[in-house]
Order: sequence, then structure tokens, then C-alpha cells
Amino acid sequence: MITNILQDAETTKKLLEAILESSNGKRSLSRLARVCRALCEPALDVLWRELDSIVPILGLFPPSVLKKARRPGLGFARVPQEPDWDTILKYKERIRRVLYDETANNVAASVFSIIDEHRPCLYILPNLQELVWRVETPAGLDRCAMFLSPRLRSIQVEVGASFKQDKIRNFLYDMSSRTKLTSFSFNSPTSLPDSFTELLARQDELERVYLVAPGALSSGVGRWLASLPALKTLQLDLTGRSPVAVEGFFDEIDPRSGAATPSSIASSDSGFSSGEWDFTEFRKSALRVTGDLPSKDSFAQLRRVHLTGEAGNIAVYLKHLSSPLTHIDLNIEDPPDNADWQDLTHLICGSFGDSLQSLRIGATSSARFAESVRSATRGEAPSRRLTLEHLSDLIRLTRLEIDLPESIIFLPPDLDAIADACPKVEVLRLCPHSRFAPNTGGPKITLESLALLTRRCKYLTSISAVVNACEASPTTLKTQALSSKSLLRLYLGGSWISDPLQVAILLSHMAPRLESLRHFQERNRVGYNEANARSWQAVSGMLPHLQAVRETEKSFARPIPETTEKAVDATVQTISRAVQCRPRMSSISIQCSPKLVNRSVLATAKVSSIGVDATVLTAEVAVEAHPTMVSLEIDATEPVLEEEEPKVETMELEEEELKQAMSSQVLQQIYLLQSIVGFFSLFYTYVAAFPLAVPRMGRRAIEGLPLTILAQVSQPNFIESEPKIPAENDTPTATDINFLLDTAVQVDA
Repeated sequence: MITNILQDAETTKKLLEAILESSNGKRSLSRLARVCRALCEPALDVLWRELDSIVPILGLFPPSVLKKARRPGLGFARVPQEPDWDTILKYKERIRRVLYDETANNVAASVFSIIDEHRPCLYILPNLQELVWRVETPAGLDRCAMFLSPRLRSIQVEVGASFKQDKIRNFLYDMSSRTKLTSFSFNSPTSLPDSFTELLARQDELERVYLVAPGALSSGVGRWLASLPALKTLQLDLTGRSPVAVEGFFDEIDPRSGAATPSSIASSDSGFSSGEWDFTEFRKSALRVTGDLPSKDSFAQLRRVHLTGEAGNIAVYLKHLSSPLTHIDLNIEDPPDNADWQDLTHLICGSFGDSLQSLRIGATSSARFAESVRSATRGEAPSRRLTLEHLSDLIRLTRLEIDLPESIIFLPPDLDAIADACPKVEVLRLCPHSRFAPNTGGPKITLESLALLTRRCKYLTSISAVVNACEASPTTLKTQALSSKSLLRLYLGGSWISDPLQVAILLSHMAPRLESLRHFQERNRVGYNEANARSWQAVSGMLPHLQAVRETEKSFARPIPETTEKAVDATVQTISRAVQCRPRMSSISIQCSPKLVNRSVLATAKVSSIGVDATVLTAEVAVEAHPTMVSLEIDATEPVLEEEEPKVETMELEEEELKQAMSSQVLQQIYLLQSIVGFFSLFYTYVAAFPLAVPRMGRRAIEGLPLTILAQVSQPNFIESEPKIPAENDTPTATDINFLLDTAVQVDA
């Protein structure tokens, strides 16, 4: 037989795994590997497959390298050389899982830097598939980088409170860029980075996600989780969150159409009375076109959820899930609110009754901590009832576990509800570690109640509960249907007992094939009762003998002879006739797909070039500045009285002499006239014209002149000469020469 086991590798592996899980399993496997060459390699593979620390890896170095050979975690005495790595290179491919806990303080921090600097290959553990990393400092998180290999499939990170978001962001970026994970767990009191979903966008093959950190209920995280196509297991922490925050997790998953009128596309109201056409399918088609139809791919592969928080928040979260869940693990605040507990049980049974296979209800860490404090102070825990009468229609449920510190009271009607709701249950746990004070009256369920449960649940193999074991009634012992052939394990914890013999007889009747009977045996356990422990110990000693007696009695029993019964059927034959009134239905479909036409519009703007001549128009105007000439005659002679006539002496000259004399006199007067005109022009330019041309200047200049001058300017006084009739022999003189004088004065208004 041993030869057959060795020939089948899978059978050998299962056998070695069973040895590993037994008491002192690692020591047994190490001894087996030393004494048998045929089992050496398979035993070493199983022994080194999962490590609870990296200390065994450090122990593979030669003793001369380590400070203390028996305590490898203390560090290196010298830097490892290339030959010192031979043993590690031999065992590195066997390791599949490694756990590192910084709080254990069993490995010096200097070890990681030396290994990282002097490692002979890029990846120390190339076949590593699962990594559990629990740290309290940022330096401890940096040490995880050397174990990130391409074959890593699962990573579980738990960090302390002294971490900043930048440190977490850098770690997530490094991890996501170097691995392709199927399982990711992150537990941190520090909130998730804002770019958490972008950092993990590459991880599209995740099957299990555990997020216990502030920010895990954001709408962005919800959208990212819903988009994972292979997600099967999800764990979230809802503790301390409001129902509105829980609803916000699905804001970017569920469409918010806001349909309130029949005309809305997403509205379910057709707007017509009964008998009219139903436009539901048409609306769905329109929603598919617009993209507002709810996606059925959200959490399509989700089968297991693990939620922590108040019962009301858990109910709010579960009502948004439409996938067929098979396993639900809940950690609720104990005791829960009765209304919230009732809503939660109705929701679970109504939404997941056809698919649910396992339901486990436990307490949160805060409730467990309060229970541990009471246990340390030897205080009595308050007992409350947790009703199970609202359970219904869990037809596929095979495992029901309830373990709460305060809600520990169950009644026989609760067991009847379990029998009605879960006919295929195989494992049942009802607060097996609860303890009842002497003044409470003890547990409310008995062994006879469990017998009634096993009668209706034919597949029940394991029961863990605290009962009040009393003597059974004769009716129970005579009822063969109360004997269960499937019940094999019974854990009674701190159950009460009255008569060990009667209890042993009842157990031999209700569980004739019982293999394991366990109860509280540790004296240091809280709630230990020595009298009950002794009685249960006596039952454990008597039960095998009673079972053997019953088996012997069954073998002596004669088989029941086969009998036949004959009867005459006197039932009157009746004929049932029916008329099929099924109407003929015609299916009419209308395709509402819109016809799309591609049209292109030339959006090129017409541009026109317009030039604007911004040159200042100039005009050349010539102003003739010649002064206006006025012919004036000035009488420069003294007035002569009429009485006395002047006597002019004349002289006779010849014609040529006369012409010469006149020409010389004319030239002299012309030169004189030019000088006089120039003087008057200069005087007019600077005295009259220039001040009048400057704005606001001419009036001041004029106003400043004396009135007499203005009067003279405005009214020039010219002395006109009397016309004289020249004599026949008179000749023009210098005083008779006329000249022009410009007397026009312009005054600025």
C-alpha cells in the first residue's frame, strides 16, 4: 500500500499535508525527510511551501555568517559571500508563501539591506506566490520591494498609523508596476490615496479584494471594483459610516436617471391605462442607445462578501448587489438593533436564498474587545436573545454559524425556524463559546430540541451549541425517527448537565454514530464549571459502550418479513373534461433603432481682406502773404493859408535832363517804399498776427491794449489828398508818390 501511495504524487501530497496539519506536524515532516529518501523531496516541498517568518531562510546561511547560529534573526557577523548563498539557492524555489510581522521583532533591520545589496540573483524567491506583510514603520514597508516578483499572485499588506499618503502611493505604484495579482488585501488606518484606482488600474485580473481603510467606500473605488471582470470575493469595512456614505459607494455604478414622468425614457410608467401597448422593451432599447441602461456586468462574478459594521449599513449595502452570492460573512455590532436585524435577515433570505450556501455572523473587533475585558475582570456578560424566526427559504444553505458575545439566548422556536428554512444544513454553530451565569437559569435549548432538529435536517453532521442536558422523555427514546445517522461531531462547550447516565443514553439514541464529543476542559477558561466538566467527562466515557450495545442489538434484530396488501378499489370513476381557452398570441416587434446619417458641415469661416487707408489726408494750400496794398497820399507840406498862395519857382530844363532827374528821384522813393513796407510787415507779423493766431492769446493781447489804440486800429484815420489838377507844365514830386498799407486787423473771437 505504501508503494501505491508513492506512485501517485497527488495522494502523497495529500498525505503529507494531513501530517503537517496534525499536532507537531512540522517536526514529523522534518524527521520523515531525514529518514526516507523516497519521501525526502515531497516532504521538503510541503515543509518549505509556507513560512510564517523569514527566520528559516536566514537559518540556511552558514553559522560563520550569522551572529548566533541558533538565532539567525539577530543579523550577520559578516557580509555573505557567493558560496554562502548555495543552500538558499537550493531551497528558494520551494517557497510559495512568506509572512513577515514587524511587531514580532524577530529579524534585525540590517539583515534586509545586506541581503538586498549582496543577493546573487534579482529575485531571491522566484516562485513566491503569496506575501503577507505587516509593518508599523515606513522603513518596514520599503523592505517589501525585494520580494515583489513577477510570479507573485497574492499580497496582503497591513500598515500602522504612522504612514503618509505619499509613502502608500509610492508603494502601490511600485507593486502594481511589477506584479499581476489575483488577490489584494490592504488594511490601514490611513485613508487611501486619491489616485488609488489609477494606481491599480493595471490589476484587471483580481479575484479577491480586501479593503479596510478610510476612503474604501468612495464612488471611485466602487466603480473600479464593479469593473473588475473576475472579482469573486470582496471584503469591506462599514464601521462608523452613515447609510448615505454607504449609498455613495454605488453612485457611479447605478444610473441616476431621475425619471418622474411617463415621458421620461427611464420611467416604468407607460402613461396609459391597462390594456394599452406595453412600451417597456422599447424603453429598454432607447436606454441601450443612450447608454443609461443599468449594466448587468457589475459584480457579475461576485460570490463571497465579507462586511463589517452595523446591521443597518450592511442591509443598505447588500440591497444593491444582484449577483448570486454563495458565502456571506458578517461582523456586526453586538447586540444589533431588532429592526435592523429583522431587515437584514429578510433581505438575505429574499435576495440570496436560492444561491446562498454559507452564512456566518460574528462580532466586530470592538465587541470582541469588550468581551475580553469582561473576561479578564471575571465579570458576567449580559445575555440577550437573537431571534432566528425571520429566517426562511435558504434551501441551499449548508453552513450556518453565529458567534456573538452577548446575543447568546436561543429558544426551541429558533431551532424550528432553522429546520424549516435550512433543510440541507450540514454545519450548525450557535454561540458555542457562550457562558451562562448560575442566576440566569442556564441555556434555553435542550438535547431533545437538537434531536428534533436532526430529525428534520437529514444532512446535519456537526452541531456546536450550549445546551441544558436533561433526562429524555420515554417518547423520545421510543421514536426511531429521532435517531440521526449523519450526526458525527458534537461540541457542547460550557453546557449544563444533570445526570450523566441519562444524557449518555439519550446521545446514544439520537446520535448512534457520533465520533467526537467535546466540551470545556480547560480550568483556566472563563466560565469553567468543574461539576459540569466532570459530568461531561463521564458521558464521554460511557457513550462508546452504549453505542456498541445498540449496534449489537441491531444486529440481533430479525429482518421484518415482506408483506403484501390487497385491496379493492371502490372509487367511482370520474372523467374530467376541460376546454382550452388559451388565446392566440401574436408577437409584434417594432424596431426603434434610429437611422443615422453622416453629414458633414464645412465650418471654414469666410475671410475677406479689407484694407483701410489710415494715411492722414493732407492738402497743400498756398496762402499768399502779400499785404493788401492801399494807395495813400500823405500831405507832408504845411498847410498854407488861403490868403497866401505859395509861389513856386519853376525852372526850365531840357527834356533829357528832366528824365534823368525824375528817374533818380523815383528810384530813391522805391527804395524808401520797400523799407517802409518791410517795417510794417514785420510789425504786423509779431505784434498783430502772431498773438491772434495762438488760442486764447489774441483776446488777451487786444484786451491789454489801451482803448485809444484800439480805437485807432479799428477806425484808421487816413488823410486823403485833395485831387489836384496838374498844370500843364507840372511835374510829379516825391510827395505825390502813392503806396499800399495793410490796415486790416483780425481779432480772435
